[in-house]
Amino acid sequence: MKNKTIMVCDDDQGILDVVELMLEIEGYRVIKVLDSTTLEEQLISNRPDLLLLDLWMPIVSGEHILKSVRSSSTLGDLPVIIFSASIDGASIADNAGANAFLSKPFDMIQLTSVIEKVITQSKA
Repeated sequence: MKNKTIMVCDDDQGILDVVELMLEIEGYRVIKVLDSTTLEEQLISNRPDLLLLDLWMPIVSGEHILKSVRSSSTLGDLPVIIFSASIDGASIADNAGANAFLSKPFDMIQLTSVIEKVITQSKA
């Protein structure tokens, strides 16, 4: 399970830093992306094992990115977890093709358990 690379995209630097710390403690390699407009090229060049994606971001939303990833021939099967404080986040994530949804705020146990579940399912 460990030694996996997780890309985290959020427009809040504080959230990126906290999530990076939480995941590195668990043994994951973390790539942080603050600007959602560069995310797709980052995904292609870094090929992470999983994408943790905020739903509400300026310019390009997480929903738009996820739909684009799902329609991509190279990225289509990438496991994606959407995280958001939005009340509608779970249904938006589900409709866009997310593997899982995580409601903000979350703790380290919730985060790692959802990540491990999604990574395990994607290998099945």
